[in-house]
Amino acid sequence: MKKILLAVVPLIAPLMLSGCSYYNQFVERMHTDTLEYQCDEKPLTVHLNNTRQQVDFIYDNQQQTLTQGISASGARYTDGIYVFWSKGDSATVYKRDRIVLNNCQLQNPKR
Repeated sequence: MKKILLAVVPLIAPLMLSGCSYYNQFVERMHTDTLEYQCDEKPLTVHLNNTRQQVDFIYDNQQQTLTQGISASGARYTDGIYVFWSKGDSATVYKRDRIVLNNCQLQNPKR
């Protein structure tokens, strides 16, 4: 019996660990909201992860991941280069203190 267990455990362990990875991805998706904005320049899709206090979006053909920072009002996320600032149903994206996406309005906001 011990020989069988010793032979089976190395085969089962990787499967069990991969299951944990899928579970973690599932939990991450549960804590992520997808927000659709229409900006003056173009549409913007933002993935808001409240657990990690981060937003992700595509700009300049690259994924930007910004972490929540200090804000006097609204919610401000930054990586030191980009800033995503939202308040209510509107948002603005800055790159090095220059507005790159302006007048972004949340589409189909939850009330």
